[in-house]
Amino acid sequence: MTETTHHSVDTATGEQADASLSEERVQHIFGTIAEQYKKFNACSSFGLYKGWLRKVVDAAKLTPESDLLDLAGGTGDVSYMAAQRTPCAHIQLTDFVPEMLDVARKRMEAGENNGVPVDFDVVDAQHVPYADDSYDAVTMAYGIRNIPDRMQALAEVHRVLKPGGTFACLEFSTPPNPLWRAMYKIYLKVMIPFWGWLFTRDTPSFVYLADSIKAFPDQETYAGMLREAGFKDVSWKNYAGGIIAVHTGRK
Repeated sequence: MTETTHHSVDTATGEQADASLSEERVQHIFGTIAEQYKKFNACSSFGLYKGWLRKVVDAAKLTPESDLLDLAGGTGDVSYMAAQRTPCAHIQLTDFVPEMLDVARKRMEAGENNGVPVDFDVVDAQHVPYADDSYDAVTMAYGIRNIPDRMQALAEVHRVLKPGGTFACLEFSTPPNPLWRAMYKIYLKVMIPFWGWLFTRDTPSFVYLADSIKAFPDQETYAGMLREAGFKDVSWKNYAGGIIAVHTGRK
C-alpha cells in the first residue's frame, strides 16, 4: 500500500480544519432529517436516486457468498437495494448517526432486507472497528463527502477489504460540461436549501449540504485519492451528466 497523507478538512469548504467541526455538523443534520431522508432523496433527485443505488450495488460485484460492509449506510438505501438486487450472505450496515440506523432497523422489520441477515453498528468511517481483510465488498453512498479525514477513511476501507475485494462509492461530483455544471450550481444554491426547508424547516443545514457538494473533489482528483489509498483498477462512471459518479477500486 502506498503512503497516504492524512489531514482533516471542513467538508463545507475543503479547507483544512479540525475534524470536530464537520463531525458535529453531520450529527446534527442527519440526526434531524433521518425520518425524512428517503423522501428528501427522492424529491431532490427527481426520483433518479433509486437508479443510482442500483448502479453502486452492481459495481460492488456481490455474490450469494459475499459479506458486505455498508459504511455511512444511513437509513439503509444501499444495503436494502443490495438485498433486493443481489442477495448476499450478510450485510453489516453502519453509520455515524444513530438516528439514521434507527430508521434502517424499522425498514428491516418491514422486510426490506429480503431475508438477508443485516447487523447494525454505529461506526465512524475514519476508525472502522473491524479486522483486516474482513469483507468481500464495501459500499458507501454520499458518505465520503461528509468525512473530514477522507484519506483516513479510504485507508480504513482498504484495510478491512479482503484481497480482491471491491470498494464501490456513490457520490455527487462535477459535471464536465460547463453549461450543465453552471446550471447544476444554481440548482444546488437554490433548490437544496428549499428541499431542506420543506422537510425540516432547517435551511442552514442544507446550505451546508449544497456547499459540501461544490467543495468535493472532481472525479479525477477523487480517483487519485483512491489510488493513493492503495486501490487498484480505479475507475468511475458518470450519471446524470456527471452530477453523480460511481467510483470503484479493488484491493
